[in-house]
Amino acid sequence: MAENEEVVTKSKGSNLVLILVTVLLLVVLIIGGLVIFLLMGSSEEENNHEEVVKQEKVEKPAKKKQAESSDLGVIFPLDGFTVNLVSDSGSKYLKCKIELEQNIETLTPELEKKVTPIRDIIINLLSSKSVEEISTAKGKDRLKEEIVNKINEILNDGFIKNIYFTDFVIS
Repeated sequence: MAENEEVVTKSKGSNLVLILVTVLLLVVLIIGGLVIFLLMGSSEEENNHEEVVKQEKVEKPAKKKQAESSDLGVIFPLDGFTVNLVSDSGSKYLKCKIELEQNIETLTPELEKKVTPIRDIIINLLSSKSVEEISTAKGKDRLKEEIVNKINEILNDGFIKNIYFTDFVIS
């Protein structure tokens, strides 16, 4: 009888080990399947993302050609400006850098000769403004228009199409 009990105990123990191994194997397979599914799903999303990026790359050259054909003029950089602003509440100043867009390339020599009066015009205009006048986008646009108009009054060989603030700090 002792032998039968031993055999029954061994078979119960081996059945228990077999069940545990089977359950662990199923868990590993399920987790592996989920990982593969997620990887496959994300690669499809990446493929879709890559397709969108490719489409954007195809569209971007067309936009770039349009921007090039918009006749961006030759840019004439000026040194930075630091001016005091009109202020009731203490001293405020503006530090900015301005670049001029010319309508023709042949305007550059005239601009080089007239840098001093151009800088004077810009300094006078900037220093006559208050913080409130130039802190908004509309205020900056009005300031640009004023600067362009005043500079164009002294030019003979061409005109300034636009100006660009490449630095603009009020403190």
